[in-house]
Amino acid sequence: VRRCLDKLLRYRPSAQRFPIIVSQDCGHAETARVIASYGDAVAHIRQPDLGEIPVPAEHRKFQGYYKIARHYRWALGQVFRSFRYRAAIVVEDDLEVAPDFFEYFQAAFPLLLADRSLWCVSAWNDNGKEQMVDVARAELLYRTDFFPGLGWLLLAELWDELEPKWPRAFWDDWMRQPEQRRDRSCIRPEVSRTMTFGRKGVSHGQFFDQYLKFIKLNDRFVPFTRLDLSYLRKEAYERSFLAEVYAAPEVRVEELQGNRRRELGAVRLQYSGRDSFKAFAKALGLMDDLKSGVPRAGYRGVVSFVYRGRRVYLAPPADWAGYDPSWS
Repeated sequence: VRRCLDKLLRYRPSAQRFPIIVSQDCGHAETARVIASYGDAVAHIRQPDLGEIPVPAEHRKFQGYYKIARHYRWALGQVFRSFRYRAAIVVEDDLEVAPDFFEYFQAAFPLLLADRSLWCVSAWNDNGKEQMVDVARAELLYRTDFFPGLGWLLLAELWDELEPKWPRAFWDDWMRQPEQRRDRSCIRPEVSRTMTFGRKGVSHGQFFDQYLKFIKLNDRFVPFTRLDLSYLRKEAYERSFLAEVYAAPEVRVEELQGNRRRELGAVRLQYSGRDSFKAFAKALGLMDDLKSGVPRAGYRGVVSFVYRGRRVYLAPPADWAGYDPSWS
């Protein structure tokens, strides 16, 4: 908690614009003391119900996920119902933020208000390992159909929609279901504005050693509020991004791995179905899991990343007809 809060407070440009509410769920005295040590710099609230949750027998080992969902529901309810904020950025206690974390969200906020095809802004790139991003283009942002979480902004209106049907467990995968997403997208960065240092947790380090600990945290301040982000509006983005993807020459995975055809610049690797997507993702070091058919960091099925120093688009055929939720 201290590591997380120290960075948030160090980079926060305004206490008025970005009040920090720490919601504690564990009832752990030492954690409470640390939070209290920040005095008026943060508001400290405590989830009142710390009891065990009755779960189906086969979910006994997932009790922690039920407690997390209960805590999210309560904490977001406090932020939007009691404090009556218009928007909130959710930051887990094991996240460290980048120097331009607040700048990024401040710039993306008007976009979220204006474009109803967006439902969140996330600080996270699931494929944001250092060798898979263009660190020289830290200003680059994308639309993604995958809900990334891990430092994300939502509006009160979204909470009005989600709260009545909030799930009892596994809230993030629930967010990724078509019924909740409703064909909306998130904004996400090329270079992550958060990194997680939480190897120990309810998920027992799932993905941590293989992916999460290698995520590159942006270290260069980008003045996002002075940039024109209108390219991220749906119509403009589909025109430019999809044109770029399908204009890129197609290569075979062996050519990529063999570092051949360097003269081509940005290239496209085309997958035909779930199995070929997963095989290519595995071969190139991308996260290969799909949630309700959507690949991590994907937009209209396209995943953009850097491989051996060049831009690659892992993409479905140009006549892509939508996600198949049976792909998992």
